[in-house]
Amino acid sequence: MRLRYIAYSTLFAAGLTVFSACDKDFLELQPKGTQLEGNFYQNEEQLFQALVATYDVMQWGNSGGYTMKQPLLTVASDEAFAGGSDASDQPSWVAWDNFTLDSYVSPSKGFWQKNYSGIYRANLLLSKIDQVPDLSEPIKARITAEAKALRAYFYFDLVRLFGNIPLITEPIPIADLYTQRQASPEAVYTQIEKDLNEAKAVLPATIPTGEKGRLSKYAVTAILGKVIMWQNNNARMAEAAQLFNEVNTSGIYALQQNFADIFRPDNQYNSESILEIPHSNKAAWGDWGWVNGGEGNVAPQFVGPADYNGPTFAGGWGFAPVSPDLAAALTGDPRFEHTIIDGKKLKAEGANYNARYQNTDYFIRKYAPVAAYRSTVGTPELNWPINEIEIRLADTYLLEAEALLRSGGDLNRAASLLNAVRARVGLAPVAATLDNIYKERRLELATEGHRFFDLVRTDRAAAVLGPLGFQPNKHEVLPIPQEEVDITNGVLKQNPGY
Repeated sequence: MRLRYIAYSTLFAAGLTVFSACDKDFLELQPKGTQLEGNFYQNEEQLFQALVATYDVMQWGNSGGYTMKQPLLTVASDEAFAGGSDASDQPSWVAWDNFTLDSYVSPSKGFWQKNYSGIYRANLLLSKIDQVPDLSEPIKARITAEAKALRAYFYFDLVRLFGNIPLITEPIPIADLYTQRQASPEAVYTQIEKDLNEAKAVLPATIPTGEKGRLSKYAVTAILGKVIMWQNNNARMAEAAQLFNEVNTSGIYALQQNFADIFRPDNQYNSESILEIPHSNKAAWGDWGWVNGGEGNVAPQFVGPADYNGPTFAGGWGFAPVSPDLAAALTGDPRFEHTIIDGKKLKAEGANYNARYQNTDYFIRKYAPVAAYRSTVGTPELNWPINEIEIRLADTYLLEAEALLRSGGDLNRAASLLNAVRARVGLAPVAATLDNIYKERRLELATEGHRFFDLVRTDRAAAVLGPLGFQPNKHEVLPIPQEEVDITNGVLKQNPGY
């Protein structure tokens, strides 16, 4: 989305630049000049543009360095290594891979900037919406709900990634820019749940074809269920199970019959997709200095085999090579070939690529750079039109099953959900146990960005990631970016251990 609505470099610096016309496709704008904030928010069209600008942040992948959430979380887990040309290629990826993070070298800056930029935009929109003249109540209610849900989405990432963070729910006066203290995670979760519950009561159950990418009632319900699961309180597991049940029994979603079809770029917003972040090459953006300005997804370029020459794929950069442990876990599983590219097999069939840092000859398949979708406009590496599926039905099936077991709920229902995911790929039923559910999540959702968060929220990170350098009571979260601590003269307190 080519939307320079907010030029926002850190939590403590913001500006506003807006465009004045909307393309026919949701979340795609054509620039028609700029306007200042004081002259904006004058009609429904401008309000909608401000909403699009808030959604825009969801797809950013280059704030403060290449910080694409899915591949980076995959690297942070036991699913993949950092890769690239060498250990100095993307130091923040290497630091999270081997848990040598510090407040200067980590993905923290990118995640911090991205999510606080989204929060700033949501807060600004919410503060301005009452001043828009002649705005119908249904439109006002929906945009308000979306802005609150987006704010909750960004805060959910921040609290999971950093723990103690500033909680800001309105635009900050200049005099207060450097005095924002951190709130407790409990306070942040309270605000997240409040925003999501208010949005859930208003948003539509389904999204029309021309508006795909907007949040629905059930996408927000699924996020709310995840928020409760993340807090890891067994007393609330029945509540989480009910939320996932609302999604899973809504009749709107269905498992794709063919597992491979989930990730096909020509099968976007399929029946299994609940929350999907859109990408497109329509903007034809090609500015290496500001990748966030484009519509494309740069992650496929990162994870493809480097300098690949052969059928099916385009050349990538060799980041996030899949770990032998994950490859071994998926060996014999029907999902292997749709999750992992087996480089040795490709070579045996006549293809070739360059082995790069930490090469394992295994690569991420789900979001690989498929040659047929390589952009013919702009800078191809920055313009992959491959969407990110952040929440899908198999995910919510397995989370409902887990929540049922942890709350003493319906074991038959838990077993049916678990085994529906297995049956889709032709696997035999297994007993509904937490171990089996956790194993299924690992295999079904591999390389989709869930594994690290799953390990942390279920207190298994130290056991699984300890041999890779993970230290408990430290590496559950990232360090606060040092420049944020410095610019506040220590008002922001660094996370323990950093």
